[in-house]
Amino acid sequence: MVNNDTETKDKLCVHFVSNYNVSYAEKLIPAADISEQISTAGTEASGTSNMKFMLNGAVTLGTFDGANIEIEEKAGLENNYIFGARVEDLAKIRDNYDPNEIYNNNPKIKKVLDTLIDGTFSDEGTGMFRELYDSILKGASWHKPDNYYILLDLESYVAAKLQANSDYKNREKFAQKCLINIANSGYFSSDRTIKEYAKEIWHI
Repeated sequence: MVNNDTETKDKLCVHFVSNYNVSYAEKLIPAADISEQISTAGTEASGTSNMKFMLNGAVTLGTFDGANIEIEEKAGLENNYIFGARVEDLAKIRDNYDPNEIYNNNPKIKKVLDTLIDGTFSDEGTGMFRELYDSILKGASWHKPDNYYILLDLESYVAAKLQANSDYKNREKFAQKCLINIANSGYFSSDRTIKEYAKEIWHI
């Protein structure tokens, strides 16, 4: 849909990289302006890729999770785009969170979620979009509804992305954010990490 949109196809397109590996990363990471690291806070799904993006000059658009936390601490919140609920926020609502309340009371979110089942997209009869829709609103055999708080974080994510897009228009100011990230990426050196492991974990 995105790639075939006559109004935007010359400005925006989506590519899926199959069999992603280091060879792909060597080309993609240095070319990136924004690194999206959007795991749910507390799942620590962010690995070391966000550090590699930081080292190569990309700002981070992500949740307060995993190494994103350290990136924000080192390079500053003002030089990255952190969104969404934090671990302590989720702990307070975990037992009574109901994504249906958000779905039924937020027309924008309802419209987005309904695209999974209203024919906007085709899953070629596999039913996988309906399964995704149901997993968010009804849950599944192995998890509760909206197990990753997607609906809870959606508006915050959109706002952060729009802010990043807006800031990108000022190339000098955006470049400054990138440079500050590069300058503070030295903390993630493997030398520092191994030295800490040797001292604090291995005691050698």
